[in-house]
Amino acid sequence: MKIYYEDSLPYAAEFFAELGDSQVFSHKDVNAELVADADVLLVRSTTKVNAELLDANKGIQYVGTATAGTNHLDKAYLQSRGLGIHSAAGCNAVAVAEYVLSALFVMAEKLDWQLTDKTVGIVGAGHVGTRLSEKLTALGIQYCLCDPPLADAGDSRDFVTMDTIMQCDIISLHVPLVEGGQHNTAHMFDASRIAQLREDQLLINACRGEVIDNKALLASFVAGRELNIVLDVWENEPDIDQLLVPYIALATAHIAGHTVEGKARGTEMLYQQVCKQFGFDATKQLSDYLPSPQPSCINLDETLDGQALLSALVLSVYDIRKDSALFKSTIAQPDQFRYIRKNYSIRREFAALSVNTGNYLGSEAIYALGFNRK
Repeated sequence: MKIYYEDSLPYAAEFFAELGDSQVFSHKDVNAELVADADVLLVRSTTKVNAELLDANKGIQYVGTATAGTNHLDKAYLQSRGLGIHSAAGCNAVAVAEYVLSALFVMAEKLDWQLTDKTVGIVGAGHVGTRLSEKLTALGIQYCLCDPPLADAGDSRDFVTMDTIMQCDIISLHVPLVEGGQHNTAHMFDASRIAQLREDQLLINACRGEVIDNKALLASFVAGRELNIVLDVWENEPDIDQLLVPYIALATAHIAGHTVEGKARGTEMLYQQVCKQFGFDATKQLSDYLPSPQPSCINLDETLDGQALLSALVLSVYDIRKDSALFKSTIAQPDQFRYIRKNYSIRREFAALSVNTGNYLGSEAIYALGFNRK
């Protein structure tokens, strides 16, 4: 069996070497001729999988993407070939939720907010929205969920309307890109909805760039509105609107899900799927390969308490300000968006670390966030 995998899949060589003849490729070089004899094709979002790539391949049996999103897969074409849509849905959900927490603590300091006095409106209650809601619960922060498709499907959680979401202090977007139909999310935040945002609100987009009309957002800033916006995703990536960047409070290059665990978990999920489809025993697991974090244990700063302590802890693991500063200072360089993503200093998730809480009375909240006990 011939397995072709994109070079940006962490630990793919380790996971797939024993399953067949494994070949690595770069998204820059991949073409129909290169993968014409592939039985298994494994990609990330940088490789578009469509008729142009696969028509010459008559024996392909499995196509998988080690990402949560599948917009780079031509689903109709794959289905016409009898191929399933295999993804790693949820692989980076924890990473994105922790990115949002970092943004919340940074913006709370900037805006002089006590987060437990605020309500977060989570739009999209799938993998990421659910993980975020769990972490907010651990921190004692109120939230509302809005997800019409899940509500229609019978999900038993309490959902609110977008009108209610627009009244929340913080709005965090975690929806897939759906263009058209009853549950369209393309330009969910169009000029009209952007006009409804208050200057004492915070809007975070860490899902898909097209969910916010970037031109309308820029026009709002140019007109003098002082909105608080955090963007990890942008329209027309990687060729984003450079004029918008200076107005964004925290701006990053679609790296919210880029933890060691998040990226590698996608590879592990594809490995499990391939093993199941082809009848192999899935004997390998991610923990076999993940490096130990350095340092592996964090000591709480006991001179702090409350939100200041939790903020210091979260930002010691991931401080979004560093990524935003790099992004803003270099994004004008040619092909920089892609370069930042490709060369990102991948961070660790809370669950990779232990915390020595000492005499801190709120230790259970820290463990509920995902940290381990010392």
